[in-house]
Amino acid sequence: MEQTYTIYRPVSRRRAAPSPAVVIVIALATLCVWAVSHPSGTPAWAQSKQQTTTQSVPLRPRLTTSVLVLNGNGIAGLAGRVSSRLLARGYRDTPTANARVTTYARSVVLYRSGWQSEAERLAKDAHIRAVAPLDGPLSTAGPRPPLVLILGR
Repeated sequence: MEQTYTIYRPVSRRRAAPSPAVVIVIALATLCVWAVSHPSGTPAWAQSKQQTTTQSVPLRPRLTTSVLVLNGNGIAGLAGRVSSRLLARGYRDTPTANARVTTYARSVVLYRSGWQSEAERLAKDAHIRAVAPLDGPLSTAGPRPPLVLILGR
């Protein structure tokens, strides 16, 4: 009895690399689509940023901005010193008080709705990195300034 053997070659699962001509055609097509969709030549992320910056509301002057400075670290007199520096920078009113908690690890600037730009300017003036919206009432009595600076360690 005679047996027949068939030799099978394993099929390679790798894809062949596209030819350089195919790569060039795909790159040119991609560039053409990008050029048509962005006629100014500016990337989409930069266009949206330009639109938001040109439509922004001008900052309120420091003379019309009041800031509540809260001592959140327990160091006596620190809120008063920072308040004096803010008054020297031109802020209108900077009352001071102690925060309910005196264990803040970092200083933070909090702002009411519509005051984010001014809060960022205050953070820059006071050399503070953290800025966040004020999401609840601070106290039931006393002034309600739009910006609150809580001093941490």
